[in-house]
Amino acid sequence: MGTVHGELMTKTLERPEKKAPVKKQRWGWVLAVVLLGALALTVSGVLPFRQLITQQSQVERSAARLAALQAENQALSEEIEMLGTDGEIERLAREQFGLVRPGEVAYVVVTPEELLVAEEITDPVVRSDVRPWWRRVLDFITGSDVSPDE
Repeated sequence: MGTVHGELMTKTLERPEKKAPVKKQRWGWVLAVVLLGALALTVSGVLPFRQLITQQSQVERSAARLAALQAENQALSEEIEMLGTDGEIERLAREQFGLVRPGEVAYVVVTPEELLVAEEITDPVVRSDVRPWWRRVLDFITGSDVSPDE
């Protein structure tokens, strides 16, 4: 009788074993949290990278525009200097106003209207985005879709 009672006591004092599926489920949650963390880090790194690329392309466009404006300013300064000379004033008077010196004869050539060729206005071509989906995603990540240099 002592042995049966001792066995019952031992069995009641033993802790039930943990089931294996619970451990697998915990590892699944840990893996999901790690993957979500990695995704959050990736997204937080991609968006500032896109902003950096956008800002860099804006700086490059602004620098190009500045260079063009400086060149135009230089050309206009040279034109202002030339307009102060008698020769340039005479050239403009002849070209734009048809003026001649006393004793000269002016001729005007008139072209009939039917011989003039009118340029046809064409509708602008609307370009649809035919890139594959993976290319659009890659362009989004690298910022290529933001810059106009395609």
